[in-house]
Amino acid sequence: MSSCLRLLLTLLVLLPAALSAPAGAQEPAEESAELPDPYASFALGEVLGPLTEDRLFEDSEVGLQVVRVRTGEEVFAHEPDTPLVPASVTKILTAAVALRALGPAWRFRTELLTDGELTPEGVLEGNLYVRGTGDPTLVVEKLWKLTRDLKLAGIVEIEGDVVFDDTYFADDHLIPGWRKKVDLANGPTYFAPLGALSVNFNTVTILVAPGPEVGQPARVELDTPAATAVVLESELVTVSKTTRASLEIEREVDERSGAVTFRLAGRVPMESGVKRHYRAVGHPRTHFVGVFAELLLGQDIAVNGEWRIDETPDDAEIRVSLVSPPVAEILNHTNKYSSNFMAEHLLRAVGAEATGEPGTTAAGLAVLEEYLGSLGIPAGSYELVNGSGLSRDARMAPSLVNAVILDMVRDPALGPEFMASLAVGGVDGTLRRRFSGDEQVGLVRGKTGSLNGVYCLAGVIVGGDGEQYAFTFLVNGIRRTRPVRALHDRFGTALLELGREPAEGGS
Repeated sequence: MSSCLRLLLTLLVLLPAALSAPAGAQEPAEESAELPDPYASFALGEVLGPLTEDRLFEDSEVGLQVVRVRTGEEVFAHEPDTPLVPASVTKILTAAVALRALGPAWRFRTELLTDGELTPEGVLEGNLYVRGTGDPTLVVEKLWKLTRDLKLAGIVEIEGDVVFDDTYFADDHLIPGWRKKVDLANGPTYFAPLGALSVNFNTVTILVAPGPEVGQPARVELDTPAATAVVLESELVTVSKTTRASLEIEREVDERSGAVTFRLAGRVPMESGVKRHYRAVGHPRTHFVGVFAELLLGQDIAVNGEWRIDETPDDAEIRVSLVSPPVAEILNHTNKYSSNFMAEHLLRAVGAEATGEPGTTAAGLAVLEEYLGSLGIPAGSYELVNGSGLSRDARMAPSLVNAVILDMVRDPALGPEFMASLAVGGVDGTLRRRFSGDEQVGLVRGKTGSLNGVYCLAGVIVGGDGEQYAFTFLVNGIRRTRPVRALHDRFGTALLELGREPAEGGS
């Protein structure tokens, strides 16, 4: 552990006791320091040390640190201050800064505003403004309700324009630090674009099913229509049920309009049922406009003006609005299921609220760096790229991650919200099938992280000795994930079984 972090953790432990000591209190007698600590843990070196004999410690880059939450002391470590690629463990930092900077109750807002009078006949004599702040939970069902509320507010016709305002975020809609060519071309859902006007996680669902007879075109359609923002072109053919299925999806984004075309080719066997295929949209705003247009049409709200992009005037009146769940609830999904989209939108919201300017990843990272500085972590000891961990350029040490975990867990107001955001071993999220033994369920809360060649785990564990431990276990330079996962599980099990009597006949 670096000297600055060790000093910080020591001060965090000693400061409450110093503040509560009465004036003029005498130093305790020297012999009292020799009294046994009733909460003392087993020597973890003896328990965890054998793990370092695994070949992964020779063949890969491994960083591991275990800290006792109650005292803040490092109880086991291997290269704890070596910066490594953390992958989605980065989301622990994003969660912490979102809770600190925004607060657990903060919410994203999507608003429909007007700048004209509404006649008794329901004609809006002005423009309708659609203003978003990047709600990452906004799905088409919620957006339908927003347009329905507009109809219920009495608007059946818009004489002016429909204006879309996505200026809460800057227009750099790709996640920084990830420019993998195949992902830029194919648009996987974990690399969805970012925008202040976003819907359905900025992804589309393409439904594919066989046609009525062999030789006829297969059925291909969108789960959520988006006007001209998404175009489907299909050469899929229905084949016999004994013929092997095949499917190719080519994705092309129009750089000027932001519309995306999907071209499908291949074979769909009879009786194969409906299959869902998920891809990222072209441009968030373009897709949002397309979905919103379909929903207005469904409400029979006529638009006489144009559809355009602009800022909302200060004197526009809010007609209807929608708020997201609070940050604490959004983080529950962000960390348990490792949503890159949610993490990046939260970080940009942090930047927007801190600066009053359009939210950017850089602005959010600046706030995160200030937070890490408040923990005594030197700026040059890590490399931050984005809020999700989707980057091979990010670097952070296990001791840094543990410092953040300790800060969160020890906070009486934010600690419960932070802990609730983590996946629970044997229960949910990315740990639902791990640490699931009868005496393990619910005792491990963590955040996983993986990229090709990277596999990581960090979080909090209740040891068999009753102590709570913060841990960060980063592994880089691997060929296969299975051996690392097995090592992580052995590590967790060793802590979970601290102090327990071996079963009869055991060694």
